[in-house]
Amino acid sequence: MRYFSILLFLTSLMANVVSAADIAGSQDHPIITRYPGSVIEWYSVDNYRPYKVPIGPVTGYRQIDDWIETAGRVTRIYYALDGGARSDSEVYKNYQDALATAGFSILAEGLSPASDRGVGVGSRKWREVMFMNNPWTETSGAVNEMGRGSATSGGGGTIVASKERAAGTAYVIVTVYQFRADRISTLIDIVEVEAAETGLVVVDAEAIGSGIEENGRAVLDGILFDFDKATLKPESNAALQQIAAYLKQQSDKRFYVVGHTDSKGTFAYNQNLSAERAQAVVDALKKEHGIAAARLDAHGVGPLTPVFANASDSGRDKNRRVELVEQ
Repeated sequence: MRYFSILLFLTSLMANVVSAADIAGSQDHPIITRYPGSVIEWYSVDNYRPYKVPIGPVTGYRQIDDWIETAGRVTRIYYALDGGARSDSEVYKNYQDALATAGFSILAEGLSPASDRGVGVGSRKWREVMFMNNPWTETSGAVNEMGRGSATSGGGGTIVASKERAAGTAYVIVTVYQFRADRISTLIDIVEVEAAETGLVVVDAEAIGSGIEENGRAVLDGILFDFDKATLKPESNAALQQIAAYLKQQSDKRFYVVGHTDSKGTFAYNQNLSAERAQAVVDALKKEHGIAAARLDAHGVGPLTPVFANASDSGRDKNRRVELVEQ
């Protein structure tokens, strides 16, 4: 599995320093590292665990209505930054910028001052509901700081982000809290959802339309070929029906059908294979579903536009695809 590390503040060397004070057996997660100077005081990894990702405000007594309910490998790391040289807002901003720079989509975020009594994302009440729905697997004095205060407690906030990877979706939930004047607490939850078995999902006409409208293209899920050939498998019929349904709804538009491959093999071979696969889809739509030949133009680009790195099987699998692109 390949990860994209996030570098926070100064240089990567500083960001990856592991303090001798870290608890035994702990380490930074490959997806996201620590704010420099922080120490791991609590660490937990569950290979499979349900997790509720909160993406909306508090709507009632101990209640948030908007969640993404998921499950996967859950890593929880609690960092303490002592000394008082940094503020909660500075640490928060570093994580915020780093997640955005690394290509994560920000699903929800909010930073609140100590005096805030609101119910928005990241507020004290919001954090209470989030932790109630995602409780600790063990009791720890350090991690419990997130749920209580001190005489000099300050503000805090949370960033909820996600990224689609070849290995599956990753959610990162970063909560920063100034527990006292000289200590900033940061809890990072990383939820890694395994990629689903491919070939089981079939694109539908509505999904094609949404993809075309938003991005000008749509990946045609459910289009399957014999290994290393341009022969469509019978399992592709359901997807072809949905593609034809969308094309008939958009009878005044023309489209490219574009084939893609992974990077294994020579460029010439992959370019030819991708073109033949695109043409096979066009032929099936014309012959079996009555789509006019003039509306579809087949092309192959081989490995030129990967959506994930080709270093892993899951990445290569995602790169082998056929897309519909509006002309």
